Amino acid sequence: MNIGKGRKIGTVAVCVLAQLLIAIDLTVLHLVLPSLSEQLHPSTTEMLWIADAYGFALAGLLITMGNIGDRVGRKKLLLIGASLFGAASVITAYAPTPELLIAARALLGIAAATLMPSTLSIVRNVFTGKERAAVIGVSSGLTILGFGMGPLVGGFLLDHFWWGSVFLVNVPVVVVMVIAGALILPESKNPAPGRIDVPSVLLSVLGMVGIVYTIKEVAYQGWGHWDIAVAAVLGLGCLIAFVLRQPRLAEPLMDLKLFAQRAFSATVGTTILAMFAQLAVSLMFAQYLQLVVGWSPLKSGLAGLPGMGGAILGGVLAPLAIKALGRAVTIALGCAFSAVGFAMYSGIGVTIVYSDLLFAMIIFGVGLSLVLAVATDTVLGVVPKDRAGAASAISETATELGGALGIAILGSALGALYRRELVIPDGVPPEAAGAISDTLGGAVQVAAQLPPEQGALVLTTAKTAFVDGLQVTMLCSAGLMALVAVSALFTLRGVPKVLEDPEDASDAFSPLDASGSGAGERDGATVA
Repeated sequence: MNIGKGRKIGTVAVCVLAQLLIAIDLTVLHLVLPSLSEQLHPSTTEMLWIADAYGFALAGLLITMGNIGDRVGRKKLLLIGASLFGAASVITAYAPTPELLIAARALLGIAAATLMPSTLSIVRNVFTGKERAAVIGVSSGLTILGFGMGPLVGGFLLDHFWWGSVFLVNVPVVVVMVIAGALILPESKNPAPGRIDVPSVLLSVLGMVGIVYTIKEVAYQGWGHWDIAVAAVLGLGCLIAFVLRQPRLAEPLMDLKLFAQRAFSATVGTTILAMFAQLAVSLMFAQYLQLVVGWSPLKSGLAGLPGMGGAILGGVLAPLAIKALGRAVTIALGCAFSAVGFAMYSGIGVTIVYSDLLFAMIIFGVGLSLVLAVATDTVLGVVPKDRAGAASAISETATELGGALGIAILGSALGALYRRELVIPDGVPPEAAGAISDTLGGAVQVAAQLPPEQGALVLTTAKTAFVDGLQVTMLCSAGLMALVAVSALFTLRGVPKVLEDPEDASDAFSPLDASGSGAGERDGATVA
């Protein structure tokens, strides 16, 4: 799409603003959870759903919204979604109960699902080749900046206002984005769109919710409950039916043919595994810095600033690393950096040594940004422009699904480890023991109500149990990222450094097929 340089810059700015908004909203709640625990008194399961409802609603509807954007227009969908996001933010800010907050967060996730594939598919249609790789590298770094800005913005607001203010701040940003987007963004869509298959939409959403519910409840209660068995069968059955249905449709909700391209399928798989471990860090360390170390929300947010710098650096370096090392090595290097960061995180204790945390954050931020930037550009670069929305949705679904599963599984595992390691001191009333063993936040609240000496002992044992569980979780995440790094070297081997548009390419280049064939500038060599 040929538009002027000034309009291109404006397009990038609007798209990055939308991605920042989503990233901030995904992580800002992690900082709010301790305040929510005090005011709304949610159970452990409710706490996990409050944290996960946004991400899973987003992941469950990304495929649908990406296809809708291809059909009705990406600009139109982005503007509608942004307006809904602003309205949902107001509802979330004033939710009076855990149940209503979960519903409001799910509504925010639905709105966010319209934004993510729209922004990437707009970028895909405006920029090509090396220019696209550079733009995605910078935007990925800035998006991760949003993950870091969430605690910072939330910390400032929580120090001055009530917890709902962290959502109300979205409203003026949405107003700016809608006005600027209406004036600047170019419109694009599939010139020959088909209809949306409603059964596929329902199958994908029910499958996602069923599987996620199963994961959460098994981690917390075990298998001995009928509702967990029902959810597992329903979720797995719906996902299998969804996959079997797609090849029979003239216009599938998820084009499984895209996965025949090794560059596409390997990158999507790598993204899921990478994000599985990485997004959970934000949730865990928001609790660690506030409930274990005792820092204020603002101080906790400021402590994460170096990680933002690392993320921006990784995004800027991504296109240079692709040119020098190739895509496979760059993604493997990003995963390796993340593994090192996780390993360093595992050394934290009840008493913080900030210098250790500082280096871990920087290394981790660089690694995460390298993985996301290269993976996003690879997925977008191997599909035609008219399928950009669908491909973007699959890419974002992998990111959000991996991150949300990480929060659900690793968060649940951390809770289980906390309860296993916790030793409740003698003399604690039975009604207080339940709250102490439920969550660290509950232990902090109970400790404040007990006699000083007994409360201090409860607090010490609870913090120690939480940190022990956190160390194990970080070591497991480090091992996972090391395995993903090795896998990327093999599964992404031979993917071209420069991915030209399939519809514009000459005979000298074709997208990689299932066996990895194709021509162009490949990792480590230039192929004629």
